[in-house]
Amino acid sequence: MTTMFDTVLVANRGEIAVRVIRTLRELGVRSVAVFSDADADARHVREADTAVRIGPPPAAESYLNVPALLEAARRTGAQAVHPGYGFLAENAEFAQACADAGLVFIGPPASAISLMGDKIRAKETVSAYGVPVVPGSSGSGLTDAQLESAAREIGTPVLLKPSAGGGGKGMRLVRDAAVLGEEIAAARREARASFGDDTLLVERWIDRPRHIEIQVLADAHGNVVHLGERECSLQRRHQKIIEEAPSVLLDEATRAAMGEAAVQAARSCGYVGAGTVEFIVPGNDPSSYYFMEMNTRLQVEHPVTELITGLDLVEWQLRVASGEQLPYAQKDITLTGWAIEARVCAEDPSRGFLPSGGTVLALSEPQGGGVRTDSGLSEGVPVGSLYDPMLSKVIAYGPDRSTAIRKLRAALADTVILGVPTNAGFLRRLLAHPDVVSGDLDTGLVEREAEGLVPDGVPDEVYAAAAAVRLDALAPRPDAGGWTDPFSVPSGWRTGGVRVPLRFPLRVPGTDPVTSEAPRDATVTPTRVTVELDGVTHHFHRTGDWLGRDGDTWHVQDHDPVEASLSGAGRSGADTLAAPMPGTVTVVKVAVGDEVEAGQSLLVVEAMKMEHVISAPHAGTVTELDVTAGATVAMDQILAVVAPLTDGEDAS
Repeated sequence: MTTMFDTVLVANRGEIAVRVIRTLRELGVRSVAVFSDADADARHVREADTAVRIGPPPAAESYLNVPALLEAARRTGAQAVHPGYGFLAENAEFAQACADAGLVFIGPPASAISLMGDKIRAKETVSAYGVPVVPGSSGSGLTDAQLESAAREIGTPVLLKPSAGGGGKGMRLVRDAAVLGEEIAAARREARASFGDDTLLVERWIDRPRHIEIQVLADAHGNVVHLGERECSLQRRHQKIIEEAPSVLLDEATRAAMGEAAVQAARSCGYVGAGTVEFIVPGNDPSSYYFMEMNTRLQVEHPVTELITGLDLVEWQLRVASGEQLPYAQKDITLTGWAIEARVCAEDPSRGFLPSGGTVLALSEPQGGGVRTDSGLSEGVPVGSLYDPMLSKVIAYGPDRSTAIRKLRAALADTVILGVPTNAGFLRRLLAHPDVVSGDLDTGLVEREAEGLVPDGVPDEVYAAAAAVRLDALAPRPDAGGWTDPFSVPSGWRTGGVRVPLRFPLRVPGTDPVTSEAPRDATVTPTRVTVELDGVTHHFHRTGDWLGRDGDTWHVQDHDPVEASLSGAGRSGADTLAAPMPGTVTVVKVAVGDEVEAGQSLLVVEAMKMEHVISAPHAGTVTELDVTAGATVAMDQILAVVAPLTDGEDAS
């Protein structure tokens, strides 16, 4: 007979920590949260039974600080550690350190993590068990020259992939052999920053592929089952943004074959716990699937599998880790209905999906009626640039795919996050795309269609609503006797019976200023604005200068041309390079006085595990450089100025 743990430490943050804590509470297990100084007021800290500070904001000094995590477990009497996903979830050294400290690591053995964490060894291992793999380079520790040679032998297009880690970090699709060297260097840099290991491999790129993954569950008694597939083909920059279960692509025979291949992959490494085997599948031939990698942890998209199987995967992680045997065989697993998930991230689609930040000023997240939101958000909490940009996941369930999609679109429309730009509105529009509705998916669909799913400018009604808020703020409030001085009402009335419309200069950052007339039939409350424009009534959520509708948000500010001329915005826009997102300057490649060519890389800004290269807008001379490597910068902060070359000069 096995005994469930009394206390479990959750070595993570954000929505996954909240989600794990929820199951711990349902099982009557005491939860221990850990937090950096940046997360002292975070939701997962408040919802846990106890919490321990583990360090300053940088992840390397807190959430990746193994001694601090082990000490937190010791001090709180934890018997086990749940790593969530990300951070140390797939770190074999951490899993072993837990075991050495007498703690149960709620995940697979360190040996399985190590084996499957090395994509090169993983491919060789599963291949020996009859699992088909993607053609590519062989051997570890290849030099840049060897990678180039392998890529040329395979033939472009090829995909460069870090051997360690996952989640699309450091991956580079290369279609032009001439830029292989540059892309290899960039992939190594990102891999080193994300995983501490810059080992790369190269694989054949399959055009218009689909990304299908199989959820597996294994116990320590030799039992392994799969829980069906998840379709994860809707991606941007190799990051999944929409996932669903099951997939419209697979028939029962292909599902069974891929499921058995996933089970064999799990057996090949002695897997225990919940894991995911990822396959790349040609859309025109689903039977020709190839193993890509195995994620030795709980996946972000695990809720869609939970909804169609009725199983709580975190609960079964805990039960398996405590020594329980799986009570069912493969024939007992049934898939019912359809579930689809959208990842809500702190990013701004109108600015090229660059990471965003800010403080959550207003929050409303749908729950119930076939909708589930897994979130780490709460009002008043800042969202910074130190950690992953994912804020929450909105999941919908229905008896069929069309119902699930319809429910998810409605849920995204009901999702209100004011104070931080997110991709919720973009995701809602993506779900209405004809190819998504029909299920004709591939991993390049989002990149091809993204531009058409981002609104072209700010709708007029947004400025009208903002002007209504300004007008409402000017209106006097009744005194204690309920009387309002009619002469103090901002009506626009002038002597002679003339009424002048009240107009307000407004702007949304990143757009040109607009002068908007305040509508007279608007309704303004502390949390809502309703305006009528061209016979259409528009409803907005509001907090301060923020307006939201159907998942989209706008930060509408007063525009003062004098103030703008005195600020950095008054400099020559063509010459001035500003930070496109809040983050950290990781690389500075030039100095004041350097002559540069148009398009030359000058700096690299990193935020939320994403790099953005700042390039010279034209040939010229660096006349100002206001940052150094390691500096933290705000969005739109001036980084450098490149003065153009005068006639007769030539950059060298």
